[in-house]
Formats: sequence, structure tokens, C-alpha cells
Amino acid sequence: MAKFEFSETSLPGVFVVSPTVFEDERGYFMETYNYNGFKAGGIDVEFVQDNQSKSQRGVLRGLHFQKEHPQGKLVRVIRGEVFDVAVDIRKGSPTYGKWYGIILSEENKKQLYIPPGLAHGFLVLSDSAEFTYKCTDFYHPDDEGGIIWNDPQIGIKWPMDRITGDIILSDKDKKWKRLGEH
Repeated sequence: MAKFEFSETSLPGVFVVSPTVFEDERGYFMETYNYNGFKAGGIDVEFVQDNQSKSQRGVLRGLHFQKEHPQGKLVRVIRGEVFDVAVDIRKGSPTYGKWYGIILSEENKKQLYIPPGLAHGFLVLSDSAEFTYKCTDFYHPDDEGGIIWNDPQIGIKWPMDRITGDIILSDKDKKWKRLGEH
């Protein structure tokens, strides 16, 4: 039995990764990453950094990218639920400016692989969410970039009906420019 199922999305190189989950009366077990399994599935990368965050309902983080040191990311939710988004910002790409979104949760255990050259963000839909991700390059604080979350050119359909009140943004995320202004 395969340990992972890889489903390519509408954005080239972006994959939904569904791990095989072994459940019994004790709980469950799954591999979340295996180099050989991912390589066989078309994702042959080296991860160099793991990150984790916790956020409350209505927090929107993103849309983030690094300019000179782009990171590929393997993202998943270990507690709660988020709407996760990748935006293609690769110059010359046939899907430039297009986005893909998916609900990631502790229940569905799905992961999203986002290759270097895409922007990434997520909106927390549950009371709180713990989010973890592996990166293919180190974080360089002076290299970060971003796109405003509600850029009309991109037109992300955030599930705002799933939160109460206004979204919660960092000061940095409030100031990002539109995609066409980069």
C-alpha cells in the first residue's frame, strides 16, 4: 500500500498530499513525510527548516513569499482547521496570478506542497489552529515579500462566512501591495 497519494492541483507543481492513515482502537499512525515516497510522487526536494504556528479564528497570515531565496513548503494542520492558499507569482508562468485553495484540518490530515516561486497564506476557520510546515530554504528576514490578501486581480474566494467578525492581520500583512505593483 502506498504511504502517500499525490494529487496535482490547477497550479503546476502544487500537490495535495494525502497520507495513508493506520487507525485502530488506540488511535492512528501516519508518516507525514518520507523522502523516497515524495520523490516517487514527483516532489524531489530537500527540506532544511521546520516551522510551527498557532493562531485564533479569523487570523489571516499571508500572502507571503521570499524574493531571492524562494521557499518550497509542505504545510499541514495538526490541530484545528484552516483555508490554505497558494498563488502563482512565477513570471512567465501560464498560471501567473492564479490561486488554489484547500481546507486543511487535523481531521482530513491532508497536506499541501507549494513549490518555490509561489505566495502562500491561510485563514483560520476553527477556534484556534496549529499549523506546521517544512521549508526548502532558510528564512531570510530581509528577503520577505508579500501580496495583500484581498488583491482583486487574484480574487481569492476566502470562506469569510466561516469566521465571525473581522479578519485579524499583522501590521506587516496589512501593508502588502497588490500583485501588479511588484
